Amino acid sequence: MKIEDVRVIVTSPGRNYVTVKIETEDGTYGVGDATLNGRELAVAAYLSEHVAPLLIGRDGRDIEGIWQYLYRGAYWRRGPVTMAAIAGVDMALWDIKGKALGTPVWDLLGGRCRQALRVYTHASSRTVDGAINEVQRALSEGYEAVRVQCLVPGIDEMYGVPRAPGTSEPEGLPFVEQGWSSDAYLRFTPRLFAGVREAVGPEPLLLHDAHHRLTPAEAGWLGHRLEEFRLFWLEDAVLEELQDGYGIVRQHTTTPLAVGEVFNSIYDCERLVRKGWVDYLRASALHAGGISHLRKIAAFAEPYHVRMGCHGAADLSPITMAAAAHFGIAVHNVAIQEYAIHSDDTNTVFPHEWSVQRGYLTPGDAPGLGVDINEELAAGFPYARGYLPVSQLRDGTAWNW
Repeated sequence: MKIEDVRVIVTSPGRNYVTVKIETEDGTYGVGDATLNGRELAVAAYLSEHVAPLLIGRDGRDIEGIWQYLYRGAYWRRGPVTMAAIAGVDMALWDIKGKALGTPVWDLLGGRCRQALRVYTHASSRTVDGAINEVQRALSEGYEAVRVQCLVPGIDEMYGVPRAPGTSEPEGLPFVEQGWSSDAYLRFTPRLFAGVREAVGPEPLLLHDAHHRLTPAEAGWLGHRLEEFRLFWLEDAVLEELQDGYGIVRQHTTTPLAVGEVFNSIYDCERLVRKGWVDYLRASALHAGGISHLRKIAAFAEPYHVRMGCHGAADLSPITMAAAAHFGIAVHNVAIQEYAIHSDDTNTVFPHEWSVQRGYLTPGDAPGLGVDINEELAAGFPYARGYLPVSQLRDGTAWNW
């Protein structure tokens, strides 16, 4: 099954997505997601100019060999652009192999560990009462796990808090999140979860994303005060660059800690896992170099009692959600999957077999990943430059986002 053609498709049905489509000489093709939100064309150029020429003529069945060739052969290894590009190729090759063998990718990964994978959805609002209402709405729809975010009083715009109902983040990117105050956030967040727990009781699984804003001492303080509300996890409490910071946080709280949606290799999490500083890894098949590399991360984490809860924002295309579904069904230490709803246009451009019902994700039984791209429809949604937001303190200092 020699690779005959590699194409890179950039489309924007509501937001930008980069898709790799690989075709073999017998006409079998596979698709992979290579989106890097805010830097999409950097990955598209890397794929078109550097990766695609290396693949022509190689045997598409050699998934691991091609992965190692692209990773080790580049010399300038790792990094979000390189690993997103490799991920796109890797997903497409798994898709091809599943189609060639007439079986879903989860079967190639060893078969099912579970029948369906629990997901968590987002409940965000500009008021505590609104956040409570959103949590209750999600629970009424069958979700068992809900991430709760709420605007901190005194801050006009904030990550994870929509300007309008039904959106997962502020509209009109790029925007500057002005006036961030960690002190205000720390005072407010325990009150938020006290209100939510009083309204919904002890059973629903509640999650929260601090989005790298805190120092280790601040994160330890917050985690300790959230213990009585039994969070499923506190996500990205501090920056990952200095991983010893998580050791400080762990000393001060038993609230489970999740980290890793910005990780792109197994080396990013090695110290965190070995030291027992985190409970969940959030690396995604897209940003961590594909299914091939993500399963190695999971295997490394398993004996340390660390479980997977992969990133699943709407800036990852339905192809990545398909990969997450197959991975999550087949890998034992996957605990949960983030689920952000794609737009109707996105779902039309990327028809897929996977589905979410009553808070659980299933990949379907179609050969390969069970997802495709409608290129004719995709052409009607041209690329539109966009950027992720940035954060500033009240005095104008650039802060973590």
